[in-house]
Amino acid sequence: MSGRIDKSELIAKLQQLEGLTDEEKSNLIGLLRQHKKYGLVWEDKQEDVEERLREQLPVLTEVKERRIISDAPDAPNHILIEGDNLEALTALSYTHEGKIDVIYIDPPYNTGNKDFVYNDAYVDTEDAYRHSKWLSFMNKRLRIAKRLLSDNGVIFISIDDNEQAQLKLLCDEILNSSNLIGIITRATGTTTGQDTGSLGKACDYILAYSKMANYQIGGIPLTDKDLSRYDMHDEKGAFSILQLRRTGGEDRREDRPTMFFPIIAPDGTEVYPYGPSGYESRWRVGPDKVKKMREDNMLYFKQDNTGKWKVYYKFYAEGKTKRPSNLWTDIDGNKKAQIELKSVVGDVKFETPKPIQLISRILELTTNINSIILDFFAGSGTTLLATMQLNAEDGGHRQCILVTNNENSICEKVTYERNRRVIQGYTTPKGQEMEGFHDNNLRYYRTDFIPRERTQRNMRALVNAATDLLCVKEDLYEEKSMLGTLKLKPQLARYFSDGQKHMLVVYREEVVYELVEAIKTLEFGRSKLKIYIFSPDRYAFDDDFYEVQDKVQLVALPAAIYDAYQRVLPKQKERLLDEAADKLSPKQEGSAISIDFEEGGEQ
Repeated sequence: MSGRIDKSELIAKLQQLEGLTDEEKSNLIGLLRQHKKYGLVWEDKQEDVEERLREQLPVLTEVKERRIISDAPDAPNHILIEGDNLEALTALSYTHEGKIDVIYIDPPYNTGNKDFVYNDAYVDTEDAYRHSKWLSFMNKRLRIAKRLLSDNGVIFISIDDNEQAQLKLLCDEILNSSNLIGIITRATGTTTGQDTGSLGKACDYILAYSKMANYQIGGIPLTDKDLSRYDMHDEKGAFSILQLRRTGGEDRREDRPTMFFPIIAPDGTEVYPYGPSGYESRWRVGPDKVKKMREDNMLYFKQDNTGKWKVYYKFYAEGKTKRPSNLWTDIDGNKKAQIELKSVVGDVKFETPKPIQLISRILELTTNINSIILDFFAGSGTTLLATMQLNAEDGGHRQCILVTNNENSICEKVTYERNRRVIQGYTTPKGQEMEGFHDNNLRYYRTDFIPRERTQRNMRALVNAATDLLCVKEDLYEEKSMLGTLKLKPQLARYFSDGQKHMLVVYREEVVYELVEAIKTLEFGRSKLKIYIFSPDRYAFDDDFYEVQDKVQLVALPAAIYDAYQRVLPKQKERLLDEAADKLSPKQEGSAISIDFEEGGEQ
């Protein structure tokens, strides 16, 4: 008798089985139809936060008393979000899908040593589902993280031996194995586990993946040892030389016949590219390029010990970087990171900060001056500190978004407090005065929730609560009380503008006429006025704004938010809805609000 199961026959039997709901049958049939040829298989474990997201939609609410605003008009707006990172990532799927250039995360290593909490309980080494819980936890977050990455985006994930192999397979599946940039081995500066009978641990790892194929990682600055190679000088600066003759593979004349030709030496003799044993070789470039190099003083001639001329080309030290290897032993270790943290916030309870030098190197390799950086396991907030430090060094405008929960008050007392002091300046425990990175803004948000059920009441509540979300999305925070000469009532509409970008949030559709009349009198420069307007469906009142259509860009809410969330949220629980529950009284809908505007002066 064959041990092979006929899936079709089994599916037919399941469909006839009594005692199961249609949803249960559908889930079982889905499991049977799954066919995984290679990769990880684990038992998916539900999180409490997932169950909450089946019923609630996350929004962001600013904690205004923690806002830090610079006097610098172009200071970047850094964001700190307090909350579960699955909820925060869901919110960011609306505000930042396809916008994040670099993600760095340092997730729990799942060592069993009280470092990984799952549903409010520590996972220990005896837990039979230890790896499944961790993989389920990471899988949900990495899938959203991938959506957030820009087309040229990259993600770096710190990990150690406990989950490195599993994480690699998970990332290969989610991010594509062909997009692996490399696995960095990082010396931690200390050796642990020497009393276990096995090898001590003196390193951990960083997995690096790009969003798209063919990503080119940047270079790192040359060391003093590297620079010592540039021991010659001319009017352009320090330089070194390499043979102009092609070496290695395909170095024969027959490989590139047009690159075998004479170059005139300083004494007028002709120099041909001959190999060490006298065979006819070739130059690296053709005649036209050699002519240009000679004109630019990029050729260097030197005689060997037999008096024969050799031709070299110059390359200069200025602006030079080198491609990093996957072995990082030359950066600060974990003890230095703890010292750095304590020097700012004192003796706090946080044992696993990452060195600033580590994050700085990652940012140097991957960012430009306008990059957006995300760390959704923010911990002590080193990623923001490294971002501000790099901006100060090169005049950049990089923006950093941090996400962390507030377990043991970590968000308030460590992440926020450390970066607050670094921005505003602080005194070290040894009495040294440290100048702050003053040209930075920091805005503190908490995750909040609106019921997911799409009733009129809930849809209006979502739009009313979404303004902070929209400010984060548009990176626009300056609110104006006037739209031209029209004085706005915040319960009806709010207007934000920094002179370059403009946003209008309309909560009550009844006021559209007055808004259109005001918009007619205004000019918004090169950018349009982006209008987010409440609509019970997808209609953004295009007809009403027809007269100013060339000045505005319309977005219907909450449909745009629902669309973004629908791509990442867990499925909503099935239920029978009473249609009458969706019919709200005028009082419930807030129709008693006055919609009168006040005329006033220009602002």
